[in-house]
Amino acid sequence: MTIHKHGSAHWSGDIKKGKGTVSTESGVLNQQPYGFNTRFEGEKGTNPEELIGAAHAACFSMALSLMLGEAGYTADSIDTTADVSLDKKEGGFAITKVALQSKVTVPGIDPQQFDGVIQKAKAGCPVSQLLNAEITLDYTLN
Repeated sequence: MTIHKHGSAHWSGDIKKGKGTVSTESGVLNQQPYGFNTRFEGEKGTNPEELIGAAHAACFSMALSLMLGEAGYTADSIDTTADVSLDKKEGGFAITKVALQSKVTVPGIDPQQFDGVIQKAKAGCPVSQLLNAEITLDYTLN
C-alpha cells in the first residue's frame, strides 16, 4: 500500500530578496510565506527546517504510540520536539543533525522495556529513515 501526500512551494526572485510560499494538500498551510529572512534572519514566517522538525516530531510520536501499543501499553502523553541543525558545508548548506527530545507518560511500563521501545521507534520512524543526518534522542519517562 502506498499513500501519497503532497506539499507545494512557489518562489520568485533571487535568494536574498526573493519570496516564496508553501502549501499543503490538507490546506493547513496555505501560501505560508518563507524566504531568506525567515530561514536565516529570524523573520516571521516558516522555513524548510522548521517544517522538517514538525514532521519528524509528529512521525516519531506516532511511531512511539504504535510500538507502545504493540507492547501492550498506551501513553497518557507524548510530547516531542525536533531540533533541526542546518550547517554551512563545502558547496552550500546541509541538514546535519536532528535532536529529538520527548517527554512521555506511560503508566506501568518498566524503564528498561521503555528504552527498547523508544529506541525502536526512533529507528523505525519513516521520517528518521528518510533523513541523511545524525539523529539523537533524549527522553524523560514519567
